[in-house]
Amino acid sequence: MRELDVKVVGNQQIAPGIFEIDFQLPEEISFRCGQFVNLSVGDGGHLLRRPFAILFYNKQQRTAGVCYQVKGEGTRILSQKREGDRLTCVLPLGNGFVIREEEKRIALIGGGVGVFPLLSVLDEYKDSDKHFRSYMGFRSAEYVNTFGRYDKRSDALLVATDDGSFGKKGTAVSLFFEDFEQAKPDVIFACGPTPMLRALKAGMQERGIRVPCYVSLEERMGCGIGACLVCVCRKAGGEQNVRVCKDGPVFEINEVEI
Repeated sequence: MRELDVKVVGNQQIAPGIFEIDFQLPEEISFRCGQFVNLSVGDGGHLLRRPFAILFYNKQQRTAGVCYQVKGEGTRILSQKREGDRLTCVLPLGNGFVIREEEKRIALIGGGVGVFPLLSVLDEYKDSDKHFRSYMGFRSAEYVNTFGRYDKRSDALLVATDDGSFGKKGTAVSLFFEDFEQAKPDVIFACGPTPMLRALKAGMQERGIRVPCYVSLEERMGCGIGACLVCVCRKAGGEQNVRVCKDGPVFEINEVEI
């Protein structure tokens, strides 16, 4: 984990209210897919950095990228940053996703902004012997983003929208269950809104699916390093708490209450 000054090399809107910002690091870092960065918004009025999943990391060029949704004053200010602007960040944070050697068939299930953490898995393993089937869910056609990158690196890509305006009408979870017998995954990675993850957990239990499944949780964070306890969630059974930033954000789906 390092605190670094970074230079913005690009910042563009990729869907309504959704932006991708890429930045150059002053030094090389060691990064695992599924980890995140705490990024400043570049003004003196918003002291807390914002946590964003890292989309990619280019080791040769020392560039990384994150996507974010404009939801408040801080992210609105971030959306106005331009090439050459300077920001500060702490990275990499969190535990990330790990694919074991024997796991060859991987299912990626992402809903809404939850597609972003999973894209780094495809980026890290693009030259491996792993096979990916990806399931993406969005509100409607205008919100579909990062489609080309998923399509290029997935062995199969299925997309759903709530209103059926792009792909199939439904959700990423419904697509996954419909395709499960074809996919036969060795491991499942998922990220998205809480109702989506609950539906995935319940659906797996109902169908008796015992494939290892890991979810990346989205929670509000303050420090990003486990000190402020803003992002705690309960472990299954309700007797203990875990910190999403420090102990996660990736958990086995049955490890935590969703």
